[in-house]
Amino acid sequence: MPQTLPVIDIADLSSSDPVARQQVAEKIRRACLAHGFFYISGHGIPQGLIEAVLDETRALFDQPEAAKDALSKALSPCNRGYETLGGQTLQPGALPDRKEGYYIGEELGPRDPRVAEGWFNHGPNQWPADLPGFRPVMMAYFAALQTLGATLMRGLALSLDLPEDHFDGFTEQPMCTLRLLHYPPAQPDVEGEMGAGAHTDFGGLTLLLQDSVGGLQVQAGDGSWIEAPPMPGTYVVNLGDMIARWTNERYRSTLHRVINRSGRERYSVPFFYTGYPRHEVACLPTCLYAGESPKYPPITVEEHLRAMYARTYQAAR
Repeated sequence: MPQTLPVIDIADLSSSDPVARQQVAEKIRRACLAHGFFYISGHGIPQGLIEAVLDETRALFDQPEAAKDALSKALSPCNRGYETLGGQTLQPGALPDRKEGYYIGEELGPRDPRVAEGWFNHGPNQWPADLPGFRPVMMAYFAALQTLGATLMRGLALSLDLPEDHFDGFTEQPMCTLRLLHYPPAQPDVEGEMGAGAHTDFGGLTLLLQDSVGGLQVQAGDGSWIEAPPMPGTYVVNLGDMIARWTNERYRSTLHRVINRSGRERYSVPFFYTGYPRHEVACLPTCLYAGESPKYPPITVEEHLRAMYARTYQAAR
């Protein structure tokens, strides 16, 4: 039997019953130890909003190349906007990824103190001028996913035998990135081409919305690849490198990739929940076994993120 990822109904994380919340946390613990990946249902995000996000995503990537290039993230001081097809190579030594993307963050003007002080990846978004529904849909979705991310962090705290509010400082003014992705079908005559090469995510949690096409694969402990097909009404959640660091690698940040062999266009929308930039990430006491020492020194969220960007772009050269 091929391996599969668990599906966790997280509705009871919002229950007034602490026993019910802990039962969800136990399922999260098992998934984080086994794979660092799991599906969630019962998340409360309206289906109408989800469908609107996918519709606007398709409309964006259907724009003429000149219109998309005018929104290039190279024009943004905070990495917001359009990234062209083949503009990223996630797996060192592999071919450029067969995808195009678009980055959205919290909308912050120049008077916001975080922008004025030059915090990493803080600032205004770029918005397509001729898609009037795009900005309101994406901002409504962004806010909804921020709330969901904070709920999951409370479940994660319980899963680590910590007080439920342990990560509340991390979830205050969290840095988050909404990324829209379009994967054209793989080219059959190009050997080794992938939509997204094998990689781990940088930050805290990733909440992935998939369309119906599929192509996501997650590496198992034995090196094989687990298919993570779309499941209606769910998100795929995975842990980033920062959570692995925080837990002394007790919880896994797992390699994953995308290969679109469907012959159809694939669209996905990952939401990266990275946390409050000045929050300190230091090894959690509940993640140290007897006599074990922390593998990493303390670091802030922003310092970790800057290091990950530097490592990635240096490796890509």
